[in-house]
Amino acid sequence: MKAALRNYRARMQRVLDHIDQRLDGELDLGTLARVAAFSKFHFHRQFTATFGVSVHSYVQLARLKRASQRLASNAARSVTDIAMEAGYDAPDAFARAFRRRFGQSPSSFRKSPDWAPWLAAFGPLDNARSKLMPITYTLDDVMIRDTLPTPVAVLEHRGDRAGLDATIQRFIEWRKAAGLSPQTSATFNIFRSERIPENPDDYSMDLCVGTDLPIAPDDPVMKAGVIPGGRCAVLRVAHDTHNLEPAALYLYRDWLPASGEEARDYPIYCRRHFSFPPDAEAHVVVAELFLPLK
Repeated sequence: MKAALRNYRARMQRVLDHIDQRLDGELDLGTLARVAAFSKFHFHRQFTATFGVSVHSYVQLARLKRASQRLASNAARSVTDIAMEAGYDAPDAFARAFRRRFGQSPSSFRKSPDWAPWLAAFGPLDNARSKLMPITYTLDDVMIRDTLPTPVAVLEHRGDRAGLDATIQRFIEWRKAAGLSPQTSATFNIFRSERIPENPDDYSMDLCVGTDLPIAPDDPVMKAGVIPGGRCAVLRVAHDTHNLEPAALYLYRDWLPASGEEARDYPIYCRRHFSFPPDAEAHVVVAELFLPLK
């Protein structure tokens, strides 16, 4: 029974990955049913029962999320082009759908994004991925690596995770203005608290971009910092990189006791690696989780 359930969920995971990686392609019910190797006559009910959202709604939300990111990050691309890329035949249909979801027109969002309704609108996407079991790791998945000190610019997020997306956007805007592209400058997250602490206000994470450029002491967004070098246990995560808690728990609960190693007095952190498809914004494809060791 457990093997059958793992197989079922792996097939559903394959569908979500296929959608995320092919938002410009054909994502009709028949195509996705074939990806999952399920009957097209039942797949839409299986998908909704598993994820709590229909196939159509999931695809539409995923395309709108990418469209909103392109609006906010690429002023050179026209609203019409972004609408077509999101699967809409006309800009007015895209504008209506966009306003229903976010309470702003695409042009208004481009000028001044309101991130609170944006964050709330994508709850179904986050909930859908949380329905699947985490990937099972083994001791062989972890390697020990010697790392060098890495100078970084740091944006500290302190407080409720509900405000994290707004912090991420400030981070993206700063690095764009500084000319520090993810293609050339490494992206790190330092996790200084649990993902969901008992008191939401205790959540703490640093967003970092690798750079040795000087950061002005009075910079209103970033400050200078260094990720120290040393031995680290490294675990690659290639699936749901938005939630690294299962991977971190594996390192602490399973790998560390079995390895005989001891953790160093520095928080666990990750480096995010991005791919850059032609004519598309960057998206995370893999994360490396670093557990500092003595």
